[in-house]
Amino acid sequence: MKTFVHRGQITKVAFGSGTRSRVPEEVDALGGRRVLVLCTPAQVELAAQIGDQLGATAAGTFGEAVPHTPVEVTEKAVAYARSVRSDSVLAIGGGSAICLGKAIAARTGLPQLALPTTYAGAEMTPILGETEGRRKTTRRLPEVLLKTVVYDVDLTLTLPVAVSMVSGVNAMAHAVEALYAQDRDPVAFLMAGEALDALTRSLPVIARRPDDGEARSDALYGAWLAGTCLGTVGMALHHKVCHVLGGTFALPHAETHAVVLPHVVAYNGPAAPEAMARIVQALAGDDAAGGLFDFAGRLGAPRALRDLGMPESGIEQEAELIVRDGYWNPRPVDGTAVRALLTRAWAGEPPSTSSGNEHLQPNSVIEHSIATGARHA
Repeated sequence: MKTFVHRGQITKVAFGSGTRSRVPEEVDALGGRRVLVLCTPAQVELAAQIGDQLGATAAGTFGEAVPHTPVEVTEKAVAYARSVRSDSVLAIGGGSAICLGKAIAARTGLPQLALPTTYAGAEMTPILGETEGRRKTTRRLPEVLLKTVVYDVDLTLTLPVAVSMVSGVNAMAHAVEALYAQDRDPVAFLMAGEALDALTRSLPVIARRPDDGEARSDALYGAWLAGTCLGTVGMALHHKVCHVLGGTFALPHAETHAVVLPHVVAYNGPAAPEAMARIVQALAGDDAAGGLFDFAGRLGAPRALRDLGMPESGIEQEAELIVRDGYWNPRPVDGTAVRALLTRAWAGEPPSTSSGNEHLQPNSVIEHSIATGARHA
């Protein structure tokens, strides 16, 4: 007998080609009359185009969003939002702009919309990650969940191949952890599997033909599903590792996910057989961790933390931070296991299941009661 609790999403989603034209309509539907547009410096041109569509409804543009949502940048953005009397927020771009919008919402209560241009998936989650003093913390806050997300496949056609690949693997990480999350449920499991199928078939096509509209649509669809999974169930060791690495060393977000994912999957594999079987099905291979490692390599994604700027001397420090206040994980985690995992990830070695704590916890999507237990973010 299945026992579970499913938390449905309330975010309105408009998906298609040319859907950016809907932005003024969606802002109006939320009662927005003075919308603040957010973006990174790289997206100021697109933000200006959307601002022109909004006309007098656009109160101003804050174009200083950066990765990992530093608190000092958020405070500057909040001050600007108040100075222009903003009554809503529109984030344009990837996770940096979208997470800044969440941070603003957490402090002001302003409703949010997003026009994503990557496969980050942050637009579909109530998770807010912020960095202060080289430490990144995350919280699950229902009040920061976006009201409306407009997906325009056309905006991803010019996303550089290298960025597309790591962003896509980042989305796969959301789906993978949903397969074995503590509060997983049958609906999340189905969505996660569908997300993996869409991403594993579309990313290799995009690598060869970046302007393939069908493949781009498939990838964005997979990213939406993966982000939705991340928004409805909790996170585990993979996201904890990436959050700590990003906060301490300011490593690039998507690239870090691409490097770490196969190693965490290798570690969790013995405790999550159903999840591993679904990953193998999506990859059409024999081994989940090795398949993910090889898949990332074929896409040209980085496979070593040292190549992202992490010093080898940081492994010990990071292992301590990861174990301290760790997220729930299907397999018990200790410092020895994390050091071994980080050492292989730092060097770019293939993943291994042989190190660390050998005591396993049962992990069954069907039999595990997910109605109890903390949700981690």
